[in-house]
Amino acid sequence: MSLQTSTTSPASPLYQAWQTLRSEQPRLRTRDAAQLLSVSEAELTASRLGVDTVRLRPDWAGLLPALGELGYIMALTRNEHCVHERKGYYREVSVMANGQMGLVVSADIDLRLFMSGWASVFAVAEESPRGTRRSVQIFDQQGTAVHKVFLTDDSELAAWEPLVERFRAEEQIDEIDLHPQPEQVQAKPDAEIDVDALRDGWAALKDTHHFFALLKKHGAERTQALRLAGTEWAEQLDTVELPPLLEEAGAREVPIMVFVGNRHCIQIHSGPVSNLKWLDTWFNVLDPEFNLHLQTAGVTELWRVRKPSTDGVITSWEAFDAEGQLVVQLFGARKPGIPERDDWRALAEAAPAL
Repeated sequence: MSLQTSTTSPASPLYQAWQTLRSEQPRLRTRDAAQLLSVSEAELTASRLGVDTVRLRPDWAGLLPALGELGYIMALTRNEHCVHERKGYYREVSVMANGQMGLVVSADIDLRLFMSGWASVFAVAEESPRGTRRSVQIFDQQGTAVHKVFLTDDSELAAWEPLVERFRAEEQIDEIDLHPQPEQVQAKPDAEIDVDALRDGWAALKDTHHFFALLKKHGAERTQALRLAGTEWAEQLDTVELPPLLEEAGAREVPIMVFVGNRHCIQIHSGPVSNLKWLDTWFNVLDPEFNLHLQTAGVTELWRVRKPSTDGVITSWEAFDAEGQLVVQLFGARKPGIPERDDWRALAEAAPAL
């Protein structure tokens, strides 16, 4: 990667503090280093300008389709408790005219993009014991990583520098304009939710994508709606049941859909899972094209959810953390217009409700 003079000095206090920390903890990830240094990951990444990082223009409508030029890549999206890594090709990218939403719907890289909160983006070429690791990293207005794209050994390396130069920001400044986290809307008390109307609306669903609108209409939080929906539509499960479901799906070769996201990006894997391993409290899928890293200690609620649709009832497992945020969501692999797989439904319905 070619670099031009920037306003950041490699001797900046933040960069030097990070290097000291890395010398003490060589395997420390950037996200964890940022927490230890009490800065955002975007600020820490920006401290590398002029060393191994270039700031890019946040031209999402131009940049996202251009990622397809990199060929076979690894896309990474995570939240506090789960990391989703999927290899493939960045194809069939669309960004709405207002720039607020986008889609990537290739067979392997499958994303739902909510870009109103996206803010900064960097190209990073970091030296490691395994060679140079190149990535494009996107951050939100709070400096939290939204989505990252890493080159692989099979990527189009020749496309890297031209892409970086084409989207290089005119000013290579390390300042990150951070915004406070938007205040969460206070949940209505259960007594203020019209439970009968909520259940009627649920029973009348024609498409699982209409579920969010149902919640919004009734002013219900997601886990609150699950509690109030009745056991026909939602049943709480013991959180220890989540890894065994994945293990059974792998053993029976049942293809599944694994959704992991944050406020600004949802990433989806569709297909089988096979190489499943525990590492301490982390449960991992370590397949050639799909990796999942689930911190099971972060899952405090697990629900079996049923939603009616024009294709029949669609069953999912939904895992939440202590703040009621969705950690991971599992479905049977399917396409619109096709009913749910019987083998997935048998798996999903096997665990006893609490």
